[in-house]
Amino acid sequence: MNDIVRYIANFVLFTLIQVLILNNIGVGWYLNPFIYIVFIMILPLDTPGWVLLLAGFFSGLTIDFFSSTPGLHAAASTFLAFLRPLLLGVLIPRDDYSAGTQPSVNFFGWGWFFRYTLLLVVIHHTTLFLLESLSFSHLPSTLLKILTSSIFTIGLILLSQLYRPGNQKLR
Repeated sequence: MNDIVRYIANFVLFTLIQVLILNNIGVGWYLNPFIYIVFIMILPLDTPGWVLLLAGFFSGLTIDFFSSTPGLHAAASTFLAFLRPLLLGVLIPRDDYSAGTQPSVNFFGWGWFFRYTLLLVVIHHTTLFLLESLSFSHLPSTLLKILTSSIFTIGLILLSQLYRPGNQKLR
């Protein structure tokens, strides 16, 4: 029960940061940080697939509601939640964690977490911005938007890891 409250608090925290701060920063058309995906990224490694898909869908739908982007974030976040177990299967050896372990810097170290974040952010942003443009005619500007937004989002996610409580097993 305590874990569920913590995950709901994470959802609310990252959604509020996204909606109240990051969506209102006017840093240009090419720079759109989306830190709300941290909620999906830090769910425990043994989270059932259906829970991941629902969490991805509802977190994206919440951002869509506040951003007036009908379904774009829901689609990108659901796709991210779908791919997460596959990517974790490639990145983590099967016996390297126990039940309830969260993917975090505290447990897996900075190098692993950077690779994990890089993959998930680039997948999310590529999906989101390609759906947003719905065309390859603006491909150079879309690729620039993916690149700049991914770099900024990765920086914010890594920064958020500095303020995570708890010191589990550090590698």
